Amino acid sequence: QLQIVESGGGLVQPGGSLRLSCAVSGFSLDDYAIGWFRQVQGKEREGVSCISRTDTNYVDSVKGRFTISGDNAKRTVYLQMSSLKPEDTAVYYCYAPGNYWGQGTQVTVSS
Repeated sequence: QLQIVESGGGLVQPGGSLRLSCAVSGFSLDDYAIGWFRQVQGKEREGVSCISRTDTNYVDSVKGRFTISGDNAKRTVYLQMSSLKPEDTAVYYCYAPGNYWGQGTQVTVSS
């Protein structure tokens, strides 16, 4: 059965860094694209970044600051977030096609 578990969120000061992890089971990273989304309470969920076997993509607001990568052996996708801003504060979710979502991990950027 396909499962997704995120981790790595927390509280960080503006300008700081965090690395989120998305551990998947039940499929290979080569088979599907994996995406990171984020959601602020009361707002729509926003696509942040995604990775496939051949490509990576980012929303404009995080380009140059976030880096997505995957480790096939560990079946884990990472989102390295740097130069964090208060507007990056959100719950971050990992997504796999077929409407599979993780439980989310909270990222709070505040001084």
